[in-house]
Amino acid sequence: MKAQQTARLGVLRMMKTAVKLRETEVRGELDDAAVIKVLTTLINQRKDSIEQFTRGGRTDLVDKEAAEIPIIEEYLPASASDEDIAAVVDEVFKTVGAVTIKDMGAIMKQCMARFAGKLVDGKKVNAQVKARLEG
Repeated sequence: MKAQQTARLGVLRMMKTAVKLRETEVRGELDDAAVIKVLTTLINQRKDSIEQFTRGGRTDLVDKEAAEIPIIEEYLPASASDEDIAAVVDEVFKTVGAVTIKDMGAIMKQCMARFAGKLVDGKKVNAQVKARLEG
């Protein structure tokens, strides 16, 4: 507030409100994992909005939404890198021995289970699994 960063202040208030709303929905305090899930949902909402605003030609709103994402990410743990994702996918493929696209669901389930407690983009995991199955 004192630094006159109104955009940042708005994002922080929005994050606090989202967490409080979720707490009232579950009628109790949220643990760290639940707060991370709420903040991840906010980021996903921003990404969806950016996509829709881009299609609609609203660059002003695209810029606003894109500026909010890094502020929210500051309060999340570091996400898994592409190398980490590749290592987990390789490990799962060795244990499962999957060779067809029909095994995609089982592989994704095991990959995401190994990332429990870490922030990971499911789309990136999905892309690497799909590339590995098709290639």
